[in-house]
Amino acid sequence: MRPSRLITVVITGASSGIGRATASAFAMPGVRLVLAARGHEALDAVAHECEARGAKVLVRPTDVTDADAVRALAHAAAGQGDGRIDVWVNNAGVGAIGLFDQVPITAHEQVLRVNLMGYLHGAHAVLPYFKRAGEGTLINVLSLNAWSPLPYAVAYTASKYGLRGFSEALRAELIPWSRIHVCDVMPAVVDSPAFRHSANYTGKRARPPRPLYDPRTVARAIVRAAAHPRRHRATTIGMPARIARLGNAIAPALARRFVWAMTRGYFMQASPAPTTDGNLFEPSRGMMTMDGAWRPVRERRAAGLAWAGLGLVALGATVAAMVLREGRR
Repeated sequence: MRPSRLITVVITGASSGIGRATASAFAMPGVRLVLAARGHEALDAVAHECEARGAKVLVRPTDVTDADAVRALAHAAAGQGDGRIDVWVNNAGVGAIGLFDQVPITAHEQVLRVNLMGYLHGAHAVLPYFKRAGEGTLINVLSLNAWSPLPYAVAYTASKYGLRGFSEALRAELIPWSRIHVCDVMPAVVDSPAFRHSANYTGKRARPPRPLYDPRTVARAIVRAAAHPRRHRATTIGMPARIARLGNAIAPALARRFVWAMTRGYFMQASPAPTTDGNLFEPSRGMMTMDGAWRPVRERRAAGLAWAGLGLVALGATVAAMVLREGRR
């Protein structure tokens, strides 16, 4: 994407993972980047990388659970240039791993505040600028769990299901505004530091399930959505995300059993680890890179084939069940 004029792009959760990759993907001459996250130091490092690629960059430490702070972020972004904001990427997110009743209720609340209310705060802050200009693109980064429930991450799942409904309802409201767009990007599991930063109340070491996707792949999809929002209103990335979406649509009970068996099986054999609040209540520390260093190259193809095989099995079982039901009528 090479902008024909100077554009302003705001990215929340820009200090690591998908957010950092997205900042890098947008970084080029003609782009004013406004980078937001809770931690200043990591944002500064991202800013230096983006400036080296030709972008103009403003670093704005922001807690997305604070509506006033997010409004101030939007005001600062618009003040960078001509009073416009062209693209707003809602990406900041946290997670809390553990059985629902064993995770502190304060942790569940914080997940919803960041993942759901943080996105609402972003949209609420930027929409007046979009409407004033008569155009703009809001991009919400969701996940495959916007379609598929995830045991041991109930609040996270609730936030992603909620965001899918939020995007759909907001699109309906914006029908009179034909040049204001709401786009969803729904990746499968990404090789980012997110699992290392997450709260974990299981007493077991948590690892993301394979296959893992490169955060740069997600970032490229976000840039495509910004460039062609009508064409990329909803983007699903990765075979597991497509299988999850299909499976939950045509065989939700089977899909639930499958994901429960996978998740429960992992935690039964996982090695012990201390419980932690992770980055729920304070900025992330430690690994602040794009990648999470989870993904040995030799595992990628095998894992992808395994998911594809499971998808075919699930689809075959579903078709068989539908045929049997028809036969009983």
